Amino acid sequence: MANASTQQFLEVDQIREGVLLLKNRSLRGVIMVSSLNFALKSGDEQDAIVYQFQNFLNSLDFSLEIVIQSRLVNITGYLDKLKELEKKQENELLKVQTGEYRNFIKNLVAGGQILSKTFFVTVPFTLIEIPGMEQQKGFFKKAPEQPQTEDQFQRAKAQLWQRMEFVTMGLKRCGLQCIPLNTSELIELFWSLHHPEEAEVGYYPELPPELTR
Repeated sequence: MANASTQQFLEVDQIREGVLLLKNRSLRGVIMVSSLNFALKSGDEQDAIVYQFQNFLNSLDFSLEIVIQSRLVNITGYLDKLKELEKKQENELLKVQTGEYRNFIKNLVAGGQILSKTFFVTVPFTLIEIPGMEQQKGFFKKAPEQPQTEDQFQRAKAQLWQRMEFVTMGLKRCGLQCIPLNTSELIELFWSLHHPEEAEVGYYPELPPELTR
């Protein structure tokens, strides 16, 4: 299997209309969630957040997956811009201060790697949850090869989006911001997972217009 592509080992069959379609015909939606500096909150605020999150978890009647993506932050471009700005400064004092700031940032990151963290919540929906559909077992287990009709997909997608809205509302009550990923954002997410070095420097593949929605 020397020529086998990465796609053969992924459970994702296709990405369509902001939805991940798995090979077992189940669907997944992905929500990007903001972070929260819990330590800076007062005791009462911390208790309120924990209480809201507990209520949110207790209200769920389906599974969720929380994913944390850590990525190296490349600040080479930022340092280059500071160097350009330093050269263009006509005020000698500002020029010196810009140079000192650039050296400070350069020395700060030289001692270790700076990571950025992004948080995602994956929301599932399976065709089994549509009345009349055959039961399937397992979160990622493959089902018999049966084509998914357009009607089944649209019905399942509508139910999935309802779940995602419910999750979004619950997390917003905890003080978090939520954004559902569209098709192009999902493609970029999976591409960056398998091309971390290119993603680190800000390179992403160019997508056709029909995949930017």
